[in-house]
Amino acid sequence: MRLRIGLTAMVALVAAFALGPASSSSAAGENAVVHWSGVAEAAISAGATPATLRPPASSTVLAGMAHAAMYDAVVAIEGGFEPFATTLTAAPGASVDAAVAQAARDVLVARVPAQMAAVQSAYDAYMATIPGGSAKESGKAVGAAAAAGMLASRVGDGFDDVVPYVQSTAGPGVFEPIAAGVINPVPPPTPVDVKLGRVRPFTYTGAAYRPDAPFALTSRKYADDVAELQAVGRATSTTRTAAQTETVRFFTDPTYVQYSRGMRALANARGLDVRQSARFLGYTWVAIADTQIACWEAKYHYVFWRPTHAIQRADTDGNAATTADPTWLPLVTGNHPEYPAGHACFTAGMTKAVREFFGTKWLDLTFTSTTTRTTRTYTQTGQLVADVEDARVWGGLHYRTTMTETAKHFPRIAKDVYKDHFRAVRGGKD
Repeated sequence: MRLRIGLTAMVALVAAFALGPASSSSAAGENAVVHWSGVAEAAISAGATPATLRPPASSTVLAGMAHAAMYDAVVAIEGGFEPFATTLTAAPGASVDAAVAQAARDVLVARVPAQMAAVQSAYDAYMATIPGGSAKESGKAVGAAAAAGMLASRVGDGFDDVVPYVQSTAGPGVFEPIAAGVINPVPPPTPVDVKLGRVRPFTYTGAAYRPDAPFALTSRKYADDVAELQAVGRATSTTRTAAQTETVRFFTDPTYVQYSRGMRALANARGLDVRQSARFLGYTWVAIADTQIACWEAKYHYVFWRPTHAIQRADTDGNAATTADPTWLPLVTGNHPEYPAGHACFTAGMTKAVREFFGTKWLDLTFTSTTTRTTRTYTQTGQLVADVEDARVWGGLHYRTTMTETAKHFPRIAKDVYKDHFRAVRGGKD
């Protein structure tokens, strides 16, 4: 739900050179929003402590905060769109670059304090490139007010709560912590992001987007999915091809970082200016964050078991068409409930946001993988969705039906966010 906080960011003394269009000092080809999106990515993904990487799903909440604050700061100066969390008034000629840097810096320092030194260093270096004067000071005031409004709107959001994992009664179909696999091992004791489903969403309340329950263990569809996984998802599978294994490995990069790089590249490739970039990235990251919150709420509601235990204990599922294999292990391990699929939720939110913003599914989307050291370019969003589905099945992480159903259900969140937020004001320029 939107929180409107009326704040006025004005500087009394405005020098003559500051009057007129907003000043800009960003490097050619990368505007302030895109630059600070990269700074935010580095700080957020680094995690709560300098030695701990933050999980991709919970990273999106912090990304939503940082980008929405930058959006509100830009809108206050350049106009054209409704603010998201904070209604601001800016002095004429305020520096949009300074506003963006200040908004991002203040949110990151407040909500990712372990990365304060790195963020402050990036801020100091960036601010040094902006000429001193009233335009700069006015921009800083706007950015500070945008960040303050965002931070106020998220007080008590539950993100920093410590939520212990409580094991549901064990049995057929019930998730239990998973031991390490072959690629990107995950320690088994504590499942990932137990708290996330309890975090307050940005744009809705409760379990408004919870999907229907996963398919029955006794169904034919379930048996077919298990059979596919037994063959192609096994760590030592001789059925999976080298190309399929490459696809699995490509998408073992941390999803937040991989998609953040891709979204910045898309903003640059499409030539988005600072105002368009603020709207695009603000909308996209809020939509993804709310999608991930809904996804994790459903995960820990249904606590559906992973293929690891489903196949190892198939003799307990009541399905005559499945066969237990106690030695089966997946190529990739995920230590959180299987349904819905986290990567499919992430991809559904991102691709739907891209389609809504640009008005088409026909876009060149380019992503890189530090795992495989390769780059993939998709000419339409559905190709990416299909690749992610295959990657998670071929890696032994998810049932195919979970992937397809997740991809169909969760784009509705991004659609609703676009309908109700980040909208053009009446008579405003797009």
